[in-house]
Amino acid sequence: MVKQSYIYIMANRPNGTLYIGVTSNLVRRVYDHKAGLNDGFTKKYSINQLIYYEVFDDIYNAISREKQLKNWKREWKIGLIEKFNPRWEDLEI
Repeated sequence: MVKQSYIYIMANRPNGTLYIGVTSNLVRRVYDHKAGLNDGFTKKYSINQLIYYEVFDDIYNAISREKQLKNWKREWKIGLIEKFNPRWEDLEI
């Protein structure tokens, strides 16, 4: 069985502050952000809405994609989010 990995983008509001991460357990990781269990950037800026994610069969590909997205211009990230989630809704997983 292949263990899936995910890259995800979270925000505090539409067009707000963005956070990009990688995980092997998206449900748990999003819960941690929403519950404020992790001190740091996402807690400081109240980033608790899952607005985008991608699924990978290989953690190395997920990490590579995360690095790629972190190097993108903000406008490119917003375009990616709005293609996938035009209303910036907090996604159910």
